[in-house]
This record gives sequence, C-alpha cells and structure tokens, in this order.
Amino acid sequence: MADLETKGVVLLDFWVSPFGQRCRIALAEKGVEYEYREENLGDKSPLLLKSNPVHKKIPVLIHDGKPVCESLIIVQYIDEAWPDRAPLLPAEPYARAQARFWADFVDKKVFDSAKNLLMLKGEAQEAAKEEFIEILRLLEGELGDKKYFGGDAFGFVDIALVPLTTWFYSFETYAGFSVEEAVPSWWRGASGAWRGQVSPTPFTTPSKSMSMPRRYLDSEESLHLRVCVCMSICVCMSI
Repeated sequence: MADLETKGVVLLDFWVSPFGQRCRIALAEKGVEYEYREENLGDKSPLLLKSNPVHKKIPVLIHDGKPVCESLIIVQYIDEAWPDRAPLLPAEPYARAQARFWADFVDKKVFDSAKNLLMLKGEAQEAAKEEFIEILRLLEGELGDKKYFGGDAFGFVDIALVPLTTWFYSFETYAGFSVEEAVPSWWRGASGAWRGQVSPTPFTTPSKSMSMPRRYLDSEESLHLRVCVCMSICVCMSI
C-alpha cells in the first residue's frame, strides 16, 4: 500500500464498530495521541479507499503516512510501534502464541455466532443461542480465576473481546437469555475488571449500540430488523 500524505497517527473508523473500538482501546492503553476521522460507510472517503484498496473497510490506522489494516493486526502494530508503554502481548513466546490463538478464536467465533442470535428465529435461534453460550463457556474456562486473560495485566485477548461485549445486551434482548446467568463467574469477574480498566472515551456503551440501527431504517420497522441491518453493516464494512 502506498504512503499517504498524512502526519502523525490517524485512525479511520466508525463510532459503533467493535473492530474500531479495539484500536481505540489499544491507543488509549499506550497513551498515543491520534487524530480520529469518522467515516461515512455509505460514502467512503478517498483516503479510506486509498489506504485500504484491498478490502475498503475500516478501521485503518495511518502512522506517518503508512496504512495498517485489520483490527487485530492494528492492535499488534500499536504494541510493537510503542513497545515502551503498557505491553499488550506477553514477551514469552508461548504465552504470546496463546494470546494470538484466543484473539483469533474471538475473531472467528464470537461475532459470527452472535449475529445468528439476531438474524435467526425459532429453533434455529435456539441452536444459535446454545452455540453462543458454549463459546462463552470456553472463554470462561480459559479465563479461570485470572483477572484478565493474560493474568494480572489487561492485554491483547481482552482488547479483542471487550468491544463485542457492548452488543451483549442486544443479543440477550432478542434471543431471550442472560449472559450473566450463562457464564456467571466470567461475566462478574472479567466484565468488572474491564469496566475498571477501559476508559469510557474509546468505548461504545450497550445503549449506544442498541440505538445505532435507528440511523439506517425508518421508525416503523421492527427494532429486531434494525439491529440485524446494523450488524450486517458492521460485518460488511468493519473488520
């Protein structure tokens, strides 16, 4: 990808994107000053199209004119570009590999499974609910009695997962279940630790995530459909 005429650190993003939130959280953890540029996903800027010509999606981090794409790759880049501040990945090779494994698991399993809670109905939705809960239980088992997935330090796997939890209220509402009841120790422990760690600035709250679809469909449409459209937009445009 070609160098761009930008200086410093620029983040091309969309406010409700959980993938963009990962980048914002990582930048906040590192204390990196950056310029936030909100993208109109229905009319993408020339800068976005030039900086990510392959996928044409947000988020994109531009550092001194050099674009970096894909949220988890961006988070790893941030960790390596500012190594002297709040390490996000473990230094030990095996622990580092495990962190990457679980972040990849979150990327491939949690969001895709959760989409089905909103898009399916009846027995298909019940099956999706069981799959989603089983995924959360696997994560609960991996967390164990640790404060964070990496132990005492907030890190890569937490950053991968935290933004997706802002959608849990939507999932619970439309699928009729409680995440806290399904995985009580994980939800009370991890979510409490995350709330104490993550600044509200880069974080989208559950209520904001729920309100976002109203921008895309008329008010007479069902809220369920609006959320489905919202999730589809994030899937198509924010990885």
